[in-house]
Amino acid sequence: MNKRIAYIVVLLLTVVSGSVYGQRRLRHPEMYIGVHGGVMASTVTFSPTVPHMTDITQSCVLGGNGGLVFRYSEQKCCAVQVELNYMQRGWGEGAEATETSEAVNYSRKLHYLELPFLMHIYFGSQTWRGFVNVGPQIGYCLKDDGGKGAKQTEEVHQYATIDNKFDWGIAGGLGAYCRTEKAGLYQLEVRFNYSFGTLFASRSSDYFGQSNPMALSLNFAWMWQVPNIRPKTIRADKQKLETKK
Repeated sequence: MNKRIAYIVVLLLTVVSGSVYGQRRLRHPEMYIGVHGGVMASTVTFSPTVPHMTDITQSCVLGGNGGLVFRYSEQKCCAVQVELNYMQRGWGEGAEATETSEAVNYSRKLHYLELPFLMHIYFGSQTWRGFVNVGPQIGYCLKDDGGKGAKQTEEVHQYATIDNKFDWGIAGGLGAYCRTEKAGLYQLEVRFNYSFGTLFASRSSDYFGQSNPMALSLNFAWMWQVPNIRPKTIRADKQKLETKK
């Protein structure tokens, strides 16, 4: 099922890329570098399902994320954006209090290094712009905290060491930003990440058929425009030609 979704996503991105490529070129290319960070809520979709994860408020865990951003555009309304991010993913399990027991909770966090390759589609004025980010991402789990709190079931499948540290998936975001002449670019974005890769082995002989992380994040970015050197280069070439004449 995940492979089918991945193929559909790749096809849609190819179609969108082809249509955007035909857009009018900018007079001067735009290049930005910067930093961003925020908070994210993440969980994991298990199949078979894991007990005590039915309530979204119990299955999600909060974490932080942040990193570096590079954006380059030669086409009007479209840019390429590459990031290098640190992310805290995971999931939680919770059991409500009863007459004979107290409420207990379990949470597990996975620390990832992530590299998204995004298509940045923007619209609006020179100062205020809305945008859509969409594209593939790859990542690698740097650390697994092993889980904290009381384990909710006697089954050990979801508490075992993860089998796949490498991650791949798709990211999509909506947001807006304000561009200034001297103070840089200020941006706010809501982004959804979904992994096609599974945390645990998913062969027919394994317990889990799916164990895919997903996350929703709110990020703030501060970016600076790199000075455009192309006009200076053009003027220098013209001066050389005039001198030779």
